[in-house]
Amino acid sequence: MARFHLFRKALQSDVRKRTTLSSLAPSRSRSFSQLSSPSQQRPSFGIAFDIDGVILLGDSPVGGSPAALRRLYDSAGSLRIPFVFLTNGGGFPEAKRASELSQILGLNISSSQVLQGHSPFRQLVSRFENEFVVAAGKGEPAAVMSEYGFKNVLSIDEYASCFEHIDPLASYKKWTTENVKVNESTPRNDVLSKRVQAAFIVSDPVDWSRDIQVLCDILTTGGLPGRNIGPQPHLYFANDDLEYQTAFPSERLGMGAFRIALESIFNSIHSQPLKYTSFGKPNPSVFQNAEIVLQQLVPRFHNDVDAINHNNTQHFKTLYMIGDNPAVDIRGARQTGHPWFSILTKTGVFKGKENHDKFPADLVVNTVEEAVDYILTKECCS
Repeated sequence: MARFHLFRKALQSDVRKRTTLSSLAPSRSRSFSQLSSPSQQRPSFGIAFDIDGVILLGDSPVGGSPAALRRLYDSAGSLRIPFVFLTNGGGFPEAKRASELSQILGLNISSSQVLQGHSPFRQLVSRFENEFVVAAGKGEPAAVMSEYGFKNVLSIDEYASCFEHIDPLASYKKWTTENVKVNESTPRNDVLSKRVQAAFIVSDPVDWSRDIQVLCDILTTGGLPGRNIGPQPHLYFANDDLEYQTAFPSERLGMGAFRIALESIFNSIHSQPLKYTSFGKPNPSVFQNAEIVLQQLVPRFHNDVDAINHNNTQHFKTLYMIGDNPAVDIRGARQTGHPWFSILTKTGVFKGKENHDKFPADLVVNTVEEAVDYILTKECCS
């Protein structure tokens, strides 16, 4: 559990800032600073929701998710059931993602409730805090890493723009090469002479051909593209999802597919196989961290000052994982074991009539609304 101390520190910081959220919250819901009374009975369970394919399809709610989530709040708008979003997605800081979810769902979501695929990268700050690293992926990968505490990071867009002709197809895709502003704190000459110590795939890459080319340059040369061959820098993936669900009817290729492409090409041009580390679901450590976060949320939701001061945590009888991907959400919950209970929805990757053959869930439902109804009925708090 010690490996997650950085998560706990971030959570404590978020709680201290929570009182400022009241001025930003929609008028229809109270802020997290207005919590349930300490006399209210603490719940013996918590819930983790996947996002894509369960809560949203693209940017649109699916499966009655807004109504389902509102049932986890009381009539005054205060949260009564602890829950987190446990997603392999990402690309933006947790606070920004929480704000987006709040607007889409009409609820007040705290940043401490958003656990993304790249959230475990916080664990690596002490190792690479001052080292030169590159961050790849859609959204704001460098901003994510800076938020975590990495002090010398460039996005792969910024990094590639410092090398003339590094992308032989650049002239055919000006839509990705125009208006790239290099971080002024890292002069171009420094980029050309400094070795990249680690590459982080923060979210799904946008320009696969360019990113594979540049990453191969970094990884085969010891971190100095165009120079002599050297030891491979460290490589980290936020997740290894082969497919995920969007608003398009069939699944889309995810970061796991990009990893397969990069690995295949790297191994074809290099004498040693690619070395990398993947985070995200179904890794049991992700579910164990979610339990820690849920445990620490409970006393604060109930304004239990004594529990906060004595660092008491809530031990759950049951934790529910609601997901749409059997190979990721259900597999991870089952591998982690007690107290996790897996619920599979049919609004995303899984579209079968019954259960999944290889990774069967404890329960299969049509929508997240049905999942929440089952949980609250079972826990006698509907």
